[in-house]
Amino acid sequence: MRNAALVLGVIGGLLALLVGFFSYGYTEAIDRFGEIEGLAQQVDNVGLIRTASFLSPLLAIAGGAMARVRALWGGILLLISAGMMYYAFEFNVFTMFPLGFISLAGVLAIAAGKPDEPKAHF
Repeated sequence: MRNAALVLGVIGGLLALLVGFFSYGYTEAIDRFGEIEGLAQQVDNVGLIRTASFLSPLLAIAGGAMARVRALWGGILLLISAGMMYYAFEFNVFTMFPLGFISLAGVLAIAAGKPDEPKAHF
């Protein structure tokens, strides 16, 4: 389960990185070039989008990397990342796979109470 959490967390983090790049870039482009009526408008909370664009992939990749050795800590980071991504971007066609991978990785990491290695977190 720890290996699955590691793989799903890193893949979900990389997908979240793409969402983060485009979201941060969108807010920056609207600031720089202005809104286009009916096509591109600035989001309500730019700071939230930019913060989540940076922190959510970072926490997901770090949590996935930690899941093998420190499953509880990694799982908590993964679930925080998924919650932050859901809060900032909601569930849509671009976030469904990153959210699914990161959430499942977090659950698997926390559920690894009886690990393959002799060091348990419970």
